[in-house]
Amino acid sequence: MAMGRLIRGVSRKVTGADRKAEAEILPLGDAAFHPGLDVVANPVLLVRQPGLQVVYANPAAEASFALSRRAMVELTLPDLFGQIDELDSMIETVIARQVDVRRQDLVLRPPLQEPLHAHVVIGAIEGHANTVLVEILLNEQKVRSDREERILDLTSANKELIRNLAHEIKNPLGGIRGAAQLLEFELPERSLREYTQVIIKESDRLQTLVDRLLEPHRHPHIVSDLNIHEVLERVRSVVLAEFPNGLDIVRDYDASLPDLRGDMEQLIQAVLNIVHNAAQALHERIARGDAQIVLRTRVARQVTIAKRLFKLALDLHVIDNGPGIPEDIRERIFYPLVSGRDGGSGLGLTLAQTFVQQHEGLIECESRPGCTDFRILLPLH
Repeated sequence: MAMGRLIRGVSRKVTGADRKAEAEILPLGDAAFHPGLDVVANPVLLVRQPGLQVVYANPAAEASFALSRRAMVELTLPDLFGQIDELDSMIETVIARQVDVRRQDLVLRPPLQEPLHAHVVIGAIEGHANTVLVEILLNEQKVRSDREERILDLTSANKELIRNLAHEIKNPLGGIRGAAQLLEFELPERSLREYTQVIIKESDRLQTLVDRLLEPHRHPHIVSDLNIHEVLERVRSVVLAEFPNGLDIVRDYDASLPDLRGDMEQLIQAVLNIVHNAAQALHERIARGDAQIVLRTRVARQVTIAKRLFKLALDLHVIDNGPGIPEDIRERIFYPLVSGRDGGSGLGLTLAQTFVQQHEGLIECESRPGCTDFRILLPLH
């Protein structure tokens, strides 16, 4: 987004001929000056010369840099990001009105944080010659946004493909099974019936697979207020009943989390699929007695999901200390029928992603040997 243009648009409303006098006295930190910046998903700062003093920071900047707006307006840009000559040069060029907008990839170094690789946009502000707008597009945020958009597009396409394919398989499958049963009654030798039993059993197996493919489309989406920790406790008890020895499921809950609106059964199934997959991947560690799964809940602020900004979201992590997801399928784990385990159906994560997306949320995954982290983001309306 060209934030320079946004500020110019806002500024024109305030500094038009009929309100010029009002604009001259309107303070930069006044909310009326930046009515749209508070809801922008990227960090935005207003910075004034001399001294590169921060005079405004939007909520996204507060979340990204772990500082309140009040704390940031007492700082300068070098205080926030360290001395960056390229950034100083960009700001000087814009303030001198040699150009209206400058942009460049830079490495920012906020205090007490890892360096941030970001695309920085500097924009001029009409009516305020010594002040610029600084928009920071974190490169990892862009990568995440692109990956999220790709997941959503693929999930949508896969959902339609699966639905149509399942219906096409289901109809002839019933005929095949029925014909095998009739043939079994007509066979003169009992020893030949083992062949018809193979047809019947394989037809039943395929029918079960088709039913699972159609599962998200069969049941109504029943929404009510629910506590996510009740969902997690249900999942925890089910998995520990199956793996009573050698597996520790650690609770790391934020008790201050508000209730969310959702379908409890769908969310239980989504989380259960992920936790159960993790437990199965931990079979070697379970045998040694040091397998661990962590269920962590937190509140995330100013979260963008599917190009929509939510003020609050549930940030749920399922973290295991297993071998990690094989690299050759890491980018395809949410595709149907893709599994890293012998005998796996490859449907668990596909269904989990579908159920979470029906709640306007998203599942992401980061994996390396010794740590696999599934992150579920769900809006808190």
